[in-house]
Amino acid sequence: MRRIRFGAVVREAGSGKAWAEKARRLEGAGFDVLLVPDHLVGPRFAPIAALTAAACATTRLRVGTLVFANDFRHPAVLAKETATLDLLSEGRLEVGIGTGWMAGDYTGAGLALEPPGVRVERLREALAVLKGLWGEGPFRFEGRHYRISGLDQQPKPLQRPGPPLVIGAGGARMLRLAAEEADVVNIGMRVKPDGSGPDLRDGGLPALLGKLAAVREAAGERYARLELGTSVIQAGERKAEETWSAADSAALDETPQVLLGTRHDIADKIRHWRDEHDVSYFVLHHERDLDTFEPVVEDLATG
Repeated sequence: MRRIRFGAVVREAGSGKAWAEKARRLEGAGFDVLLVPDHLVGPRFAPIAALTAAACATTRLRVGTLVFANDFRHPAVLAKETATLDLLSEGRLEVGIGTGWMAGDYTGAGLALEPPGVRVERLREALAVLKGLWGEGPFRFEGRHYRISGLDQQPKPLQRPGPPLVIGAGGARMLRLAAEEADVVNIGMRVKPDGSGPDLRDGGLPALLGKLAAVREAAGERYARLELGTSVIQAGERKAEETWSAADSAALDETPQVLLGTRHDIADKIRHWRDEHDVSYFVLHHERDLDTFEPVVEDLATG
């Protein structure tokens, strides 16, 4: 039976001390992972610096991204940064990565938001580069988007063969890529090709069950080693939607992305999704729900 794990997305704090206190709160409450997003716009810390500070403030808590936008960094740069962070955190890093999708990031920075197919192809190459540079000895790669000429980076990650790879996926191509390459698949809604937000036609129970089936089929023999997760965008009582994410949570009430009710109701729903559908990694998407979710983590963190 898959062990239930809990992560929480934390975006910012007013000071280094306040950030460290947030990390220690998660650790003390039994959360497994502190996660930061990767966007150029909005009130969000930059991932590498924030994760380093969180790791230095804690001893058990793992740290990770949900998720690095591949288009923002060359994978050789990301490989170097993540290997260093994995070493400094004593092997507590989880590398979440996706293509990059939010139009405001690209427009604001003058970056080209290329079609989804191009971004997914580029991400597939980036994953090969990350894994290759985390490995032993010189690495060479010739792709359409990246070329690596015998690069042997130091340090290597403490975790071998490298930090766990988490891929956030909603569309068919990303689900297939995640099933083939990731250690953890975080299943969400498909985003619109123009980067304007989630595709609201993609929500609800049938869509989620279809994605779980697609991952199982694409993963083949790898499926038993995969960890399946999703983000919880509403917990306890329903709260106002955050306009930047544009998700209509009412359409997700039958999924683990909306967990309403008492701590016991939520715990029962989480057990159901683990036992019946193999979803065992639950990421709290908003800090506003921490008070609601901490008792649930206390009840379930051991299994």
